[in-house]
Amino acid sequence: MRKRTVRNGMRLVLAALILIIVSSFYHGELSELFSLSLAAESRIYRLGIFWAAAIGGYGAVLTVFGFILPHEKRDESVRILPLILLIAGLVSLFFYLLAVSFDAPGKIEDKRLRPGETITI
Repeated sequence: MRKRTVRNGMRLVLAALILIIVSSFYHGELSELFSLSLAAESRIYRLGIFWAAAIGGYGAVLTVFGFILPHEKRDESVRILPLILLIAGLVSLFFYLLAVSFDAPGKIEDKRLRPGETITI
């Protein structure tokens, strides 16, 4: 097992997880921060998911090749457990945010009407 190759692949998987979380759950906040339109917000979501899939797929292939290739002398001091824990933490954060998003009403806020205002349906 080449631990350096496994570590680099896991870093790419970690980056893909971060990109998926940001583009899935915080694309609205990003569009508000940069004052983007709804079309640009949709594009952030689509491109974020696309690039996360591409980076994550490459990271998974790199990790598998690291497990398959023979051991090298310089790979003895490389630690991969912290990356495994970070990936497990991000996966659990993703599922927590997913479960919370089912119960959250989104951006619907009840505003009190001022005298003279009407409701448009």
